[in-house]
Amino acid sequence: MENDVLSGHKSVNNIEIYYEFYPNPGTDQTFVLLHGFLSSTFTYRHLISLLRKEFQVLSVDLPPFGKSAKCNRYVYSYKNLAETVIQLIESFGLKKMMFIGHSMGGQIVLNILHLRQELADKAILLCSSAYLKRAKFPLILTSYLPFFHRFVKYWFARTGVRKNLQGALYNHSLINEEMINGYLQPFLQDEIFVALTRMIRDREGDLPPVVLKQIQTPCLLIWGDHDKSMPLEVGEKLNKDLVNSELIVLKETGHALPEERPFEVYQYIKNFISSPTLC
Repeated sequence: MENDVLSGHKSVNNIEIYYEFYPNPGTDQTFVLLHGFLSSTFTYRHLISLLRKEFQVLSVDLPPFGKSAKCNRYVYSYKNLAETVIQLIESFGLKKMMFIGHSMGGQIVLNILHLRQELADKAILLCSSAYLKRAKFPLILTSYLPFFHRFVKYWFARTGVRKNLQGALYNHSLINEEMINGYLQPFLQDEIFVALTRMIRDREGDLPPVVLKQIQTPCLLIWGDHDKSMPLEVGEKLNKDLVNSELIVLKETGHALPEERPFEVYQYIKNFISSPTLC
């Protein structure tokens, strides 16, 4: 019988983090789920309903997204986000963890593996962010202008949730009001845009190949062949740089794998974690 979700906020690393924890007394294996940029735990709702039947699940809203705090004093670097997730995990006393990271969340997973490789048995990277450079200096400098966050909000309003989803999904028929409202909700208050401005300054570049090659953790890479945000060649390059990885490509699929292909992703994850460690 499935247990109810335990959700709430924990103060770790000087910020309030929202989490959803799905305990399962029948297993000691826990999946830690990290979402992508402009997203939240909401993106994993279909995958969580599948995973929680056999595993424990901890899904995290990375600040400043979702229901986590939007503080302009927090350092929104990937390294600090990774350290925040590590502290949250340790506060739960979890063992035998496997990480799932989608898009930017995949880069946070890679940072966690780089910092504390012993924490993870295996990792699953869904259309993971990789090889992105730091924001250019003029943009960082401009971000210090008063009211710059209003320009960020204006950009987001112009792009729009529906347009973002159309860019992320191959199958546009999946887009409905529930999906649009779920992704829109965290952006209805101004605090998020102030925090995003800070993120522009703090975000360092993605991990370079020399660091990626040091990660020994078995990694499963799952990619959509029509991914416009992180094209398939990014996944192919990442597969070469990670010494213990395999790459699965899903046909007629875009960037939003947890939305478009939750059941297929779940099946590949199950096969991956039940298979012997890769050589």
